[in-house]
Amino acid sequence: MTLTSEQKSMNYDTFRHIERVRNLLNRCVTELLRRAELHDQSKLESPEVEAFTEYTPKLADCTYGSVEYKSYLDAIKPALDHHYANNRHHPEHHKNGVDDMNLLDVVEMLCDWKAASERHNDGSIRKSIEVNTDRFGLSPQMVRILQNTADLGILG
Repeated sequence: MTLTSEQKSMNYDTFRHIERVRNLLNRCVTELLRRAELHDQSKLESPEVEAFTEYTPKLADCTYGSVEYKSYLDAIKPALDHHYANNRHHPEHHKNGVDDMNLLDVVEMLCDWKAASERHNDGSIRKSIEVNTDRFGLSPQMVRILQNTADLGILG
């Protein structure tokens, strides 16, 4: 089968488009890998390391979003304020919360929620999304995107 010059041009344009999308996705992957390496490094420094060393076991033994959970967060507020100021994947980092985040922030946030939910005896990513919907005023569309991503199974 011989292609016309118009078909060859279309194929070339299609291959260029495919390659461009591949390159852009690879840039996103590279940024996510960078974030994975740097994730929550501030927890290893003062004032966070002291607070998280003491309260992480206590937080693990309580229900996420409960009154007890919130009282522990109040107790480590200075460490949390420092943490949020230094980690943009937290809605608290931004003046307008999730509305000021970018898509890569949201991906890191969801992965963080999943990992944090695994530290609670009764935790689950679905419960985290539910609690954080009210906590951060998430739109129904954002909630659905987070649920759909959790449902992919890639978050184990």
